[in-house]
Amino acid sequence: MTRTLALITGASSGIGAAYARLLAPDADFVLVARRADRLQELAEELRKAGAAVEILPADLADRDGIATVTDRLGAGDVRLLISNAGAGGYAPLIDVTQSQIDTLLTLNAEAHVQLIRAALPGMLAADDGTIVTVASMLALSAGQADPRLPRRTLYAAAKAATVAFTRTLGHELAATKVRTQVVLPGPVDTEFDQGSGPAHPIAMSAEDVAQASLVGLRLGETICVPGLEEQSAAFDALLAAESAVLVGGRRAELAARYRQPLSR
Repeated sequence: MTRTLALITGASSGIGAAYARLLAPDADFVLVARRADRLQELAEELRKAGAAVEILPADLADRDGIATVTDRLGAGDVRLLISNAGAGGYAPLIDVTQSQIDTLLTLNAEAHVQLIRAALPGMLAADDGTIVTVASMLALSAGQADPRLPRRTLYAAAKAATVAFTRTLGHELAATKVRTQVVLPGPVDTEFDQGSGPAHPIAMSAEDVAQASLVGLRLGETICVPGLEEQSAAFDALLAAESAVLVGGRRAELAARYRQPLSR
């Protein structure tokens, strides 16, 4: 049997490592993360399960790191790209430095775009490929003032961009055999979320997130929310709301509430 070659970012722990372990019976890997020692440990585990593994240390918050991975994707042999690497950086915007803005937006938004753009030519030439981006339910939280949610201005913006990008890309690729999926986990019991405070009382395991994504691909889901039971109904409602705003707002005339003089 032909084994799929999967490139997984953020593979040294958490969700990325969980994907690799679940895929090991059927896939070979290019594993990407900053920590070469952790990648090597996972590679040895996966090789024992029969997988061929290449490790590629790279920091995707850095454009040189992105270039390292896009160069590898340029070989055109990757058929499954799981773009999972990310960081929280939870803080009020006023407390975030310019350097942190560049780093967080590069890692949480730009890296997905650059890697997918590099992977697509090979997938399209083979007429075979799957692209998964890992976002967050916080991508949908812009309207929520719940004080229990983290200070997330930059993080939510970047993850919302990833959701919009992946959904729109799916339409762009609809006539091909390249599939897309965006995953929106809630709190996850990983090193990532533990870095922002005590473990969340309803945190899902990384293994369950990866399991939901892979089963969701089999079910044809382009959006996967691992903990959402009535997903189809929820996203039908979201799509209807988006359409109402998009269609209703595309008019040459001002809405009636804006037709009033600016001066009193």
